[in-house]
Amino acid sequence: MLPDPAPIRELSGLAPDVLSDELLTASEPVVLRGLAASWPMVGKARLSQQEAGAYLRRFYRGEKVLAFLGAPEMAGRYFYNEDLSGFNYAAIKAPLDKVLEELEDHKDDAHPPSVYVGSTMIDHYLPGFRAENDLDLGGRTPLVSIWIGNRSRIAAHYDVPDNIAVVAAGRRRFTLFPPEQVANLYIGPLDFTPAGQAISLVDFAKPDLERFPRFARAMRSALTAELGPGDAIFIPSMWWHHIEALEPFNALVNYWWRQSPPHMDSPASALMLALLTVRELPPAQRRAWQELFRHYVFDSDGLEAAHIPPAARRMLAPLDEDSARALRFQLLNRLNR
Repeated sequence: MLPDPAPIRELSGLAPDVLSDELLTASEPVVLRGLAASWPMVGKARLSQQEAGAYLRRFYRGEKVLAFLGAPEMAGRYFYNEDLSGFNYAAIKAPLDKVLEELEDHKDDAHPPSVYVGSTMIDHYLPGFRAENDLDLGGRTPLVSIWIGNRSRIAAHYDVPDNIAVVAAGRRRFTLFPPEQVANLYIGPLDFTPAGQAISLVDFAKPDLERFPRFARAMRSALTAELGPGDAIFIPSMWWHHIEALEPFNALVNYWWRQSPPHMDSPASALMLALLTVRELPPAQRRAWQELFRHYVFDSDGLEAAHIPPAARRMLAPLDEDSARALRFQLLNRLNR
């Protein structure tokens, strides 16, 4: 029998315009109970699905959104097909008001078709929404998206940015794992994924421990919380998170931002390049490169080039927009030889 996850630490009584740098740079997750309780969207959602849908339609200007549709048999689990050669849902462009209508039509079905609109930029598709429903992240410029659908199960994955997710309608259950549990979550392909991020292949509703025995170890480190309308959760960068939407109608607003300068590329690029250049070296050479990475990257204290005259440090100097552009150009030339 798998152990039950521990509860995520909770804070309450915070206001959406009073979020501290200490919270927004934390390395552990935290639930923020009632953070967005004053949002008009949350108030409408507490009244009914129809009221929440009508409120969203106020801001919609007609541009089609990306929607994912699946048969009732998938039970909201957006995933691969049997042999991982494709996916178990179809992706289409559709008007948001038609998606909301579809959700309303099936709200009482015991086994409805799965309907999901993911990561839709609010400022583009719902202009004006944030004037009434927003968080103040202290001068940060986050990417703000909305996620709408009926019951769903989103496989465990990580995001590079830090994240605050606000439940604006419905209920969601979050199950989180620290980054070091990657080996115990049985991650699928890195370069062919349902939504851009690699995902765990374990079905959390019925884990196959014969195929995925180390998942039991992961569950010993798992944290969980169930959130209702107005609740929020801070998920630090690189924490694995599995998300279940539990009602016939659910809406979530999330804020992504990075604690790094804009000129920095995603570290996922370095991982892909390491797979290309390092993974298949002989073990002794891999250990040598591991030491170089440790020295110049993972244990960097800014002093590894102190013995080089400042004007001659080049890529070993702190990067700025110009030097990052020059380094990127050098890398592209190497890759295109």
